[in-house]
Amino acid sequence: MINSSYVSYFTLAAYFDTGLFKYLYFLLIMSLYIFIVCANLLLIVVICMNRSLHEPMYLFLCSLFVNELFGSTGLFPFLLVQILSDIHTISAPFCFLQIFCLYSYGNVEFTNLAVMSYDRYLAICYPLQYHVHMTSNTVVVLIAVTWSLPFFAVFVTTSLSASLQLCGNIINRVYCDNYSIMKLACYDTRVNNVYELVAASLTVCVPVSVIFYTYIKILKVCFSGSKQTRQKAVSTCTPHLACLINFFFGLSFEISQSRIDMSSVPNMLRILLSLYFMTCQPIFNPVIYGLNISKIRIMCMLPVKCTIL
Repeated sequence: MINSSYVSYFTLAAYFDTGLFKYLYFLLIMSLYIFIVCANLLLIVVICMNRSLHEPMYLFLCSLFVNELFGSTGLFPFLLVQILSDIHTISAPFCFLQIFCLYSYGNVEFTNLAVMSYDRYLAICYPLQYHVHMTSNTVVVLIAVTWSLPFFAVFVTTSLSASLQLCGNIINRVYCDNYSIMKLACYDTRVNNVYELVAASLTVCVPVSVIFYTYIKILKVCFSGSKQTRQKAVSTCTPHLACLINFFFGLSFEISQSRIDMSSVPNMLRILLSLYFMTCQPIFNPVIYGLNISKIRIMCMLPVKCTIL
């Protein structure tokens, strides 16, 4: 039994000895991180530098790509260090900082996708009144809410977890997560559970409600509208739906890791499932939007064409 006042570090028990393969894993993770940074940074620069892309949809995309950089930076450098380390420990303050970064990333991602679905709903269902509803002030407010509310909610969650009295310091994951910390608590975590229930109703239920409502309305317009309306809906909603489906898959893997006993699952598979949520979304989003949205694709190809000429 370890009193919380003496828990200065946590041991990440999911790591295992891979021998010389650790250098291969290091190169793979580093390559993924470099690709994520370059792909998302390229699209951020393209959107910011081209005035023709200073429209609400692209500004929300820019916010999404910034969040991919934020979440990846909260995980990948830490993984690279741990892969090459012989002792897999993390200091308590850094562990809670990582929890804050990763949970903030997930909540901002979800809220951002909900805001984007609302934007598509206005563009498809009310095309003539779109710019009346989606003004520059509205865009600023929506982006501010997308970032501020999740940050505040996760800050309170992390603070409550950091104040817990712990009776252990072993986390069976490759990175820190809040549920693992709560399982180490020496006493009842009812306050934490009640707060997380309330926070989840705001950061999960509200975005889910917005997404379902907007897509039901979009489907109604598609079935009753013209062929041109259906084509517009398909072209603008397909990348968003693909990102939503990928996000829900990753979230389901993350929840199953925390709430279900997966001791019978091979260790390597458990690690891959736990990393899916934090790796596939930052890779998938810039690829799917960079390839499917013609304006972004054209702007990205211009420097290449100029270089060839």
